[in-house]
Amino acid sequence: MKYCTNLLFGLFFLPALLFGQAKKTTKSNDHHPSDRIEKLKAEAVAAVEANKVQAQQINDMLFSFAELGFQEEESFKYLTTLLEKEGFTVQKGVAGIPTAWIATWGSGKPLIAVGSDIDCIPKASQKPGVAYKDPIVEGAPGHGEGHNSGQALNIVAVLAVKKLMERDKIPGTLMLWPGVAEELVGTKAFYIRDGYFKNVDACIFTHVGNNLSVSWGDNGYNGLISARFNFEGQAAHAAGAPWRGRSALDAVELMNIGWNFRREHLELTQRSHYVISDGGDQPNVVPSKAAVWYYFRERTYPKIKKLFETGIKMAEGAALMTDTKFTYDILGSAWPVHTNRPIAAAMYENIKKVGLPTWSDDDQLLARASQIELQAPKVEGLATKLDSMGMPTSSAPVVMMGGQAMTPMGGGSDDIADISWSLPTIVLRYPSNIPGLPGHHWANAISMATPIAHKGIVYGAKAEAMTLLDLLLKPEIIKEAWAYYKDEQTKDIKYESLISSKEQPAIYLNKKIMAEFKPKLEPFYYNPSKYKTYLEQLGITYPTLRDDQRAAVKKEVEKSTAAKVSSSR
Repeated sequence: MKYCTNLLFGLFFLPALLFGQAKKTTKSNDHHPSDRIEKLKAEAVAAVEANKVQAQQINDMLFSFAELGFQEEESFKYLTTLLEKEGFTVQKGVAGIPTAWIATWGSGKPLIAVGSDIDCIPKASQKPGVAYKDPIVEGAPGHGEGHNSGQALNIVAVLAVKKLMERDKIPGTLMLWPGVAEELVGTKAFYIRDGYFKNVDACIFTHVGNNLSVSWGDNGYNGLISARFNFEGQAAHAAGAPWRGRSALDAVELMNIGWNFRREHLELTQRSHYVISDGGDQPNVVPSKAAVWYYFRERTYPKIKKLFETGIKMAEGAALMTDTKFTYDILGSAWPVHTNRPIAAAMYENIKKVGLPTWSDDDQLLARASQIELQAPKVEGLATKLDSMGMPTSSAPVVMMGGQAMTPMGGGSDDIADISWSLPTIVLRYPSNIPGLPGHHWANAISMATPIAHKGIVYGAKAEAMTLLDLLLKPEIIKEAWAYYKDEQTKDIKYESLISSKEQPAIYLNKKIMAEFKPKLEPFYYNPSKYKTYLEQLGITYPTLRDDQRAAVKKEVEKSTAAKVSSSR
């Protein structure tokens, strides 16, 4: 009887128990970790969108400062003051660099670093929104690469995530930092050497581009050593007693001649270039001092070292021929860039969710006019389709005639590489520049304080904020990132710094240039309390084109439309 009673009880209450369990399961699913993360991501994206004016103001402010590497004084004061007001602890003057800083907020692990460069390009002053050369200050520096934009993106993204971390008590530490003097590849190797990234779990770096993209593996960059060779001879009257002189300038010129003859017999992967940074004082005095500044670029650490050693031999030969003495100073260095696959994969999933900005007709008009003006390979305006995730550049040697195994060709350099070889790192590129422009040129500043830059920053910030939440709330990503770093990236290649313990950052570089141009640029510093945008402050109609440019754009659009109609038939 007891058995029957229990059975009847069970049959009676079973549906209720099952229903209750179903309700419990449904409620639990509402709080599934993935659902929670997606909801937080949606909130972060909304917060970035709500703060797009702040992003625009930071971008335009840094554009107006136009400061060269190691002299980013106004940028330093502006950014550190802003971050201190937002509750960050700011360490200033890191690695002995007056304009370098690290701002941290939060506690515990993971520690995620978020960085971007801040310096600009010599002689690249340009009015934004104007599709032809029109400098703000003739001969002055300008943001002809777009480094004014990355900190705006990072700060808005990090502040959106910080707000959620505070509210939901999410553990972790956020670390913001600047790439000082990146155009001189002058600081990041020092950051690593001096231990500032020792406990960082992952790094997201941002750099201006013309699409919203990320890549992993070997990015196809060259590494380099930046070195100045200083020659010292003996002064004399250049006409009265030239035989008593020993020309340091002759040594510089002979080194350069020797190097240019040697180029034919160097591996095809090398890229090297120089400027004579000191050519003497005046023609009637035999120059007792002169200097030449070289960038030696190659695709691997051993080849960079070998190329630099060849440069030293050239300097030795030039000194012997001129009976002068020489010394050299290493001014900067970088490894070839290698970025992390698991973090890049997470970022790319978020990029697909964000998509590209909706460009206005004016945005596309400015882009096409600039492309025509600068004779770009294609006149296609701004990107309207996302890039696929960038795959590694092949590092497999190509066997050349004569049996030489040659590494595939590389291109530019970026000292984010030294961080990427020290911990899992990715580079997020965002669409704030115009495709097809020369780079390191006044034309690359055309878009950088316009709606093009502002939209690109906001969309990049959305992707970054979402990825920061992934790193904070999905510990498996960082675990996989370190596994890739240890088991694949550094399995056969170990990072060795190209600078020694004796080298110091070349913080004196660009001082004379900024001393000349800063007073001329100061009247044009952006005032956000008075003007909504920098375009408004400068009185620029957006976009500004010549009549012939408008006609040329119209012709190109008509030709492109006709080609599309023809191909669809």
